[in-house]
Amino acid sequence: MSPVRVISAVGGRVLRLALLLATVAVASFVLMVNSPVDPVSAYVGADVAVIGPEQRALIAERWGLDDPPLERFGAWLGNLLQGDLGHSLTFNQPVTEVIAQRFLTSLALMSAAWLLSGLIGFALGVLAGVQRGRAADRVVTWWAYTLASAPTFWVGLLLLYVFSVWLGWTPVCCAVPVGVTADEVGLLDRIHHLLLPAVTLSIVGVAPVVLHTRHAVVEALESDYVAFARAQGESTAGVVLHRVLRNAAAPALLLQFSSWGELFGGSVLAEQVFSYPGLGAATTAAALGQDVPLLLGIALFTTVFVFVGNAIGDLVHAQVDPRIRRVGASWRSRGRATAEEVA
Repeated sequence: MSPVRVISAVGGRVLRLALLLATVAVASFVLMVNSPVDPVSAYVGADVAVIGPEQRALIAERWGLDDPPLERFGAWLGNLLQGDLGHSLTFNQPVTEVIAQRFLTSLALMSAAWLLSGLIGFALGVLAGVQRGRAADRVVTWWAYTLASAPTFWVGLLLLYVFSVWLGWTPVCCAVPVGVTADEVGLLDRIHHLLLPAVTLSIVGVAPVVLHTRHAVVEALESDYVAFARAQGESTAGVVLHRVLRNAAAPALLLQFSSWGELFGGSVLAEQVFSYPGLGAATTAAALGQDVPLLLGIALFTTVFVFVGNAIGDLVHAQVDPRIRRVGASWRSRGRATAEEVA
């Protein structure tokens, strides 16, 4: 691809991202302004009946809550263009610091769940597709449909009761042992606390990968090139390894990278169940406390996070599946031919 086309493609994606961020920022701000929750009451909490009207007015003035919504949004947007996302009312820290600290904690959780769901889902999907109509296919498909309809918090509570409360194999909460600072925690302790939340997220994320992979495998096994390979005497294992896996991997990879949004949404619930101090827990705390700067910052960060995942998925899909590149090249050649005819 020529440098001009690369610049054009990148510029188009950047423009779409900018429009998406603007839409998310406006929609999120409108929702927060029209929320029935009073930010001052949410911040004060149990002491809301103790403070008087003067103190409430001082808190509202300090946060700028007495300004018109449009003026507040304009001030926030001006600071954003200067690289300042504001100050979190809930954590009493700059929003960028809260997101950076919490995302690093969530990154380990989401990465582990993402890898587990992809590997397990792809393997089970291939198994179900190869064993189509048999007992293994029926069991795997039933399990996938059951998990697809299971809420994340319900799965988390069930695993928490079985493995933490009943068997005592895993910790009940938190990312590190209670009463121990993060600097004193070893790698094995971190993995021990990470295990159950990651398994919860991966179990829920396995279902779509299994179902899409199974469909791709069945479609590949019914294709003409597989029939030709079988006619030449190639075994089922050889057909799967050399003919089917590559075709089944393309939609599975695209689905994995496009599932970053669902992964983040699931982490919000999983972190609440396991009291895991990640970005999902910060999102819940910001929503309950009407922390507008933090919520807007998390909304923008999540938008970029999901957009990058989709972009990577498109690139990986095009590399794995040559048909995507051929279609793109065909459309570009048709466009040049049409332009030449018009000229």
